[in-house]
Amino acid sequence: MASNQETLVTIFGGSGFLGRNVVRALAKRDYRIRVAVRRPELAGHLQPLGRVGQIHAVQANLRYPASVEAAMRDAQVAINLVGILAEGGAQSFDAVQAKGPETIAKAVAAAGGRMVHVSAIGADENSPSGYGRSKAAGEQAVLAAVPSATILRPSLMFGPEDQFTNRFAALARMSPALPLIGGGETRMQPAYVGDVATAVAEAVDGRAKPGATYELGGPEVLTMREIMEIILSITERKRALVSLPFGLAKLNALFLQFAPGALKLTPDQVAMLRSDNVVSDAAKAAGLTLEGLGIAPDSMEAIAPQYLWRFRAAGQFQRKAV
Repeated sequence: MASNQETLVTIFGGSGFLGRNVVRALAKRDYRIRVAVRRPELAGHLQPLGRVGQIHAVQANLRYPASVEAAMRDAQVAINLVGILAEGGAQSFDAVQAKGPETIAKAVAAAGGRMVHVSAIGADENSPSGYGRSKAAGEQAVLAAVPSATILRPSLMFGPEDQFTNRFAALARMSPALPLIGGGETRMQPAYVGDVATAVAEAVDGRAKPGATYELGGPEVLTMREIMEIILSITERKRALVSLPFGLAKLNALFLQFAPGALKLTPDQVAMLRSDNVVSDAAKAAGLTLEGLGIAPDSMEAIAPQYLWRFRAAGQFQRKAV
């Protein structure tokens, strides 16, 4: 059997939030890593995560099969991490999360390689959101081309530079109130990005069941209201939590979908919040979870204070530091 140093892994979308954590996890296990991204010149931040020459970035665009095939050349394993939370221009849910995975899977099949595909809890062809429907279509396309592929469905991911806890911590710094869409009753099972990256590495190591779909959630099921309360507690800010009915939230999103940064909210994201985002009983019974991969998940309350401290009021932080 080839050693990890002789195994080349191509990571599509390896420069993003989850990607940099996956690159780090695989580098520690001595894999050779090819990061396939649309703009490789912006992936230089990945180089310090491994040895000299261990990590190499190449150009690939999922809308151009030839570039995907080139990125797979001589690779034994492919990981697909490409995903978007909001559509824009040519980056539609269908192009990125349905057709994109299909293009990668066909290239993997042609190369005779293995594949790990990261989807999301909530992937469902009957989902009220385009995001959820495209994720389901992507899973189906992957398994059609590579039946042995491992599918990983994480719940909401948190960690340094995430687009969730940091977003609401930033909003709490500028706004006297935070909205709770649908009353904040939607349940989540937040997963630490480092744990999800370890799950990907375990799958690359061959420790996941071929053709299986894993659901990855943290140790706690929390409502959106409880998550907001945790963020406010960590950042030591007192803010009103205001319930926003789904109908009114959708109406606001028609305008906020064009807003910048932390203020952005799309109608599709509102639709996603109509459904809980937790590990299913079926996945637990089958051992298709983080725990089933031998990973003890970290909680948001244990990890988030390590990076959300910077959102505390300066005076409060200085008093605690004395």
